[in-house]
Amino acid sequence: MPGDEKTRLTQPRPVRDSISEMAEIVLPNDANPLNALLGGRLMHWIDLAGAMAAHRHSRQWVVTASIDHLDFLVPVRVGDLCILRSSVNRAFRTSMEVGVKVWVENYRAEEKRHVSSAYLTFVAIDEQGNRLIVPPVIPETADEKRRYEGAARRREIRRAESARRTQVRG
Repeated sequence: MPGDEKTRLTQPRPVRDSISEMAEIVLPNDANPLNALLGGRLMHWIDLAGAMAAHRHSRQWVVTASIDHLDFLVPVRVGDLCILRSSVNRAFRTSMEVGVKVWVENYRAEEKRHVSSAYLTFVAIDEQGNRLIVPPVIPETADEKRRYEGAARRREIRRAESARRTQVRG
């Protein structure tokens, strides 16, 4: 990769450059027999929303490395609008933590409720699957700074959990 291109791809970027939003109308094919959104479908949408933010930040291809704990707080029904908003919380050397928050909007009842939140880790890769360095994140608002600091703590927890699992298997 030429020097100018590498410099361009590793320049620090503000969180706002990664913010992504997507919306999905819940259709019968997305639901279980109770007309509630399938958890797996929501997880798929969360992964897509997270990848969009990671792509925007890194300007590279990305793959999902992990997803943290996921709770489904309220049901999402057929006909509801699902809103997913994502942004990069922090970038490390080759990985990024992305936060995704999901709301359900019943536009007929004019009601909006929090459905789920998730933290995902994405890794930037090249055509051969080799890891690429990602640019640092510049948190600007108080909320972005809080999420930035939280990402470092969550990374340590993930690393400790990974080490524990390795010891159990070993």
